[in-house]
Amino acid sequence: MAAESVSFRITRSTEDLAQTVAALSQRLVKLEQRLAALELQLDRVAAEPEPDPDDLLRLDRVASLLADCRNLLEDDAQAA
Repeated sequence: MAAESVSFRITRSTEDLAQTVAALSQRLVKLEQRLAALELQLDRVAAEPEPDPDDLLRLDRVASLLADCRNLLEDDAQAA
């Protein structure tokens, strides 16, 4: 009976290890795919000679909005 119990534990541990290895392998594949996608994005960004004018315009608008918000906060702080 003891030999069967040990054999069961070894089999169960082996199955658990196999499942863990399979899960880790799947995660590794996903991480490798994400890395490849990020490298591709990085290559695309590096290949762009100049920033998109529309993006620059949006950034200017965001900077303007931030400045307006700062001014409003300063006005509120001074009024308080």
